[in-house]
Amino acid sequence: MKKARLIPFKREKVVTTSSEVPKGIEMVEAPMLWEAEEKGAGQVIAVIDTGCQMDHPDLQERIIGGRNFTTDYHGDEANYSDNNGHGTHVAGTVAASKTGNGVLGVAPQADLFILKALSGDGSGQMEWIIEAVRYAVDWRGPNEESIRVITMSLGSPEDIEQLHDVIQYAVEQEVSVVCAAGNEGDGEESTDEFAYPAAYNETISVGAVNFDLETTTFTNTNDEVDLVAPGVNILSTYNNGEYAELTGTSMSTPHVAGGIAMLINIAERDFERSLSEAEIYAQLIRRTTPIGHSNQAEGNGFLTLGLVERSTEWLLEQNEESPLRR
Repeated sequence: MKKARLIPFKREKVVTTSSEVPKGIEMVEAPMLWEAEEKGAGQVIAVIDTGCQMDHPDLQERIIGGRNFTTDYHGDEANYSDNNGHGTHVAGTVAASKTGNGVLGVAPQADLFILKALSGDGSGQMEWIIEAVRYAVDWRGPNEESIRVITMSLGSPEDIEQLHDVIQYAVEQEVSVVCAAGNEGDGEESTDEFAYPAAYNETISVGAVNFDLETTTFTNTNDEVDLVAPGVNILSTYNNGEYAELTGTSMSTPHVAGGIAMLINIAERDFERSLSEAEIYAQLIRRTTPIGHSNQAEGNGFLTLGLVERSTEWLLEQNEESPLRR
């Protein structure tokens, strides 16, 4: 079976300390939900990537477990340390909880489950990815906790049946699968720039814009893009207890994963019941804002978590069709 790789990304700079809410977190309006006492508490997000620095000051309290599916560390399943830096950066954007000089993620009280399915060089066997997705879906915590969101900033140019099958399995089990749209864009809006698994209709495919809400030249554009989030000069946690600014759709994707964790809590509290993956998707898309690009470039629009001030109960009472997956 073919290999998967990290969605290509660019490292802009590395710093030893930081004491700010990253601009991307501000732009998606995550702090507006924090003010309403919603920070993702109780939700578990699986990060399928290169692992994570388990003792990073801003992450160690958020990580509740994980597993290594690669041959790194002699295949030690219990060692899911990050020997690349990418996975630690993604995890920080999802749920970093600032301790002293540090950063905050979108959902700073959500829990992280780290599944290392890519080696230190950023590549991994497709079997590792497939196993990691299935493991995430089937995992149950000591108190019957389950994973409701998977984030993956990786991809392959090939459509692989077994990968599609496990993605469909995840969604059938009511797990939201958030994937980077890919960085193979040619600078022009196209309908055929695909990376898998993001190109599967069942996933939530995330493209990237810059801080001026301009489409980046690198982001893939196609009919499966669902929404966009900040993906340029994104500040987050990095290896060795440091912080880094990275660029790519890899960086936009965890903004959405963290946002979904908070929206699950809000919506299920309002509805007083568990919601399906499709219903959570509808709540996510209702918190997007069109920013003037084509549907292939921005999908339904830019993630704006604070946009909906009406209750989700009010929205349910409206006779609107649920958003269609792109």
